[in-house]
Amino acid sequence: MAPMPSSVVPVLRSLVTGTPPYLVPQADLREAARTLFPRMAARPHMLDVFDNARIQTRALARPLEWYLQQRGFGEKNDVFLAEARTLIRRLAAEALSRAGVAPPDIDAVVVVNTSGLSTPSLDADLIGFLGLNRHAARLPVWGLGCAGGAAGLARAADLVRAGYRRVLFVAVELCSLTLVRGDESKSNFVGTALFSDGGAALVVTAPDVPGPPPLADLHGAYSTLIEASEDIMGWDVVDDGLKVRFSRDIPTLVRSMMRGNVQDALAAHGWSPGQVGTYIVHPGGVKVLSAYEEALQLPAGALDSSRRVLCRFGNMSSVTVLFVLEEVLRARSRGRALLSAMGPGFSAEHVLLDLA
Repeated sequence: MAPMPSSVVPVLRSLVTGTPPYLVPQADLREAARTLFPRMAARPHMLDVFDNARIQTRALARPLEWYLQQRGFGEKNDVFLAEARTLIRRLAAEALSRAGVAPPDIDAVVVVNTSGLSTPSLDADLIGFLGLNRHAARLPVWGLGCAGGAAGLARAADLVRAGYRRVLFVAVELCSLTLVRGDESKSNFVGTALFSDGGAALVVTAPDVPGPPPLADLHGAYSTLIEASEDIMGWDVVDDGLKVRFSRDIPTLVRSMMRGNVQDALAAHGWSPGQVGTYIVHPGGVKVLSAYEEALQLPAGALDSSRRVLCRFGNMSSVTVLFVLEEVLRARSRGRALLSAMGPGFSAEHVLLDLA
């Protein structure tokens, strides 16, 4: 049962996305796989996964050559801390500026990530660096993976409904740092063909907060944890870091459950599928997007924004669906929309929006 809605409808005031500076063609990453995984690369058609991913470029936290050497967990995490902080400081500052919100006026900070560890959490660095309110509520969220962008946006809106009038939400993932060199498992190989790095910052406020016209109204959210599904996706912690785990067919799962799950999400807030004109879907891969289209019986082109983001940036875990949201807003889409992502748990997260 979804929580009872508040009379306050939070609004999205700004959205800024960005990546680390090292943009690498997929063809170069395909060739690097020959060095990283010689036995897997020698198997017939294994390298085709890089072509079949339909990705042209991906951003990395370090130059491609850096990944060709063995790196331990500590070294990788040091890079995560340095690069994640640099990226989200820039994005958050721009998001605050666009929203017309002064840093000391922020009432709460939500930070989502899954690809690196930080204690104190990344929000503490943001508060100190940007001069945010030192009494702001802090909500660091770790472990939701690809579902984290949707869940983080939902939690930011929940905080506004609870009375925190100006909320900064940041997501950052440096998935390239989870590459385990020499691990020739299929999961690690596929992850190397898909995952990349990026960040996003958003400001969510109460509707009566002064500022620029809202980008969208946030009407509610819906979460689902699938029973006995922990094995589907996640990290295994090994000496060399966080090793990706895929153990079941996610597109088949999408086809079997997503139609009913989306109907339940909409019904929980009094919406019907016929009222939704735009679907903002995390592009976990081309097969996942095709499965969404089949399950929801979407018309041709309905998920083109997701495909464009996947093509240009790859899969940035929690961040990716926020890039898709930016793409949809840039296209000046209007009306009711559903933002959706799935991730470790295994879980589905939906946010209901009215695009301004």
